[in-house]
Amino acid sequence: MTHRSFLVCLLVLAPAAFADAGLDRMLKGIEDHYNRAKTLQVQFTEEYTAEGRSRRPEIGQLVLRKPGRMRWDYTTPAGKLFISDGKTVYLYSPDAHRVERAPLKASEDMRAPLAFLLGKLDFSREFKDFQTKAAGSDTVVTAFANSDKLPYARVEMLVSPNFEIHRLVVTGTDQSVLTFTFTGEMVNPKVDDGAFRFHMPPGATLAEAENQ
Repeated sequence: MTHRSFLVCLLVLAPAAFADAGLDRMLKGIEDHYNRAKTLQVQFTEEYTAEGRSRRPEIGQLVLRKPGRMRWDYTTPAGKLFISDGKTVYLYSPDAHRVERAPLKASEDMRAPLAFLLGKLDFSREFKDFQTKAAGSDTVVTAFANSDKLPYARVEMLVSPNFEIHRLVVTGTDQSVLTFTFTGEMVNPKVDDGAFRFHMPPGATLAEAENQ
């Protein structure tokens, strides 16, 4: 190889090498940021679109404690509640005055896009074919599911320079889109374990979740 050809190869390969290094740093930074946190608190907005129709946005506060304990308190719709105590998940729908219960492990497939909340984020295990692009000072990271047997096809994250996830967009294999916007993140706030104990609302009906 001539000296000139060697320089041409360097110019072609160097951007790809730097891009790979930047992507690796970004993925490692996100993993470390969330996997090392003991507790987390954020405000969230949840939006869902399927078959061209959008559901009314839902708003609330999420508090979690690793491993696997979460509490989603909704202010819109008021009274809606989702709790995981680390073994079982409960969803209370106030309009129907109904509680759905399911084992936490039963929802393993759908937990993968939200694995950063549970302290189990491992990009190399859950995803493949990563892409990044700048969005001002933030970065958009797109990751594709590593199996066509999962209920989601693609996950897109808007990540800040300090590796906070500000937006998470999950695209299902049916082309449904679930979007979470997170604000006001607090890492390692003091959290009472009692927050993750579910208490049956008086008069509510209990049902075991189907297709689990």
